[in-house]
Amino acid sequence: MKIKLFSFLLAMFAVANLVAQESDNSVIRVILSGYSEKVYSSEAVTDQQLDQILRCGVKAPSARNLQPWRFTVVRDEAVMKEVIGDVVPGNVLVVVSGNESESGATPDFDCGLATESMFVAAHGLGLGARIYSSPAGKLNARREFFGIPEGYKAVAVLRIGQVDKSVDGVTAATPRKSLEEVVHFRD
Repeated sequence: MKIKLFSFLLAMFAVANLVAQESDNSVIRVILSGYSEKVYSSEAVTDQQLDQILRCGVKAPSARNLQPWRFTVVRDEAVMKEVIGDVVPGNVLVVVSGNESESGATPDFDCGLATESMFVAAHGLGLGARIYSSPAGKLNARREFFGIPEGYKAVAVLRIGQVDKSVDGVTAATPRKSLEEVVHFRD
């Protein structure tokens, strides 16, 4: 069973790489070859990289262009460890918070779009990134400590860092469902 699973994962990885390599579009290549890294090195994310990533978050689409997000950048290792236990020096967390008072809007969804834009940007820069939504409750219980602006609630946390290149996270990754499993055409 393990050999079949490993063979399947290798085949999925090969297909994703083939599709990614065949595309002339760099964004598509990044999306199709990306994954959520779990192991990072202690090499720091640069200010320039972080600036580009945050700019991509600001440019995300939002309902009625309300842009209901605020980004709190956390670099302090002790504070980061309160959110995600296995962070390493050099990682950066971006807490994405949504405006709680926007009636009829979709701040959680819009914050998700901003988070994904930053996730893709990080990968486009050759960095690793992982999106967490489960720490939001812990963050909201201690808003001031985590720097969440008044009137906003944490929706997601984006972890950004340099990938530990000694770890093979791709072949051990959970396989994605096929298009046939998730796409339905109604003509």
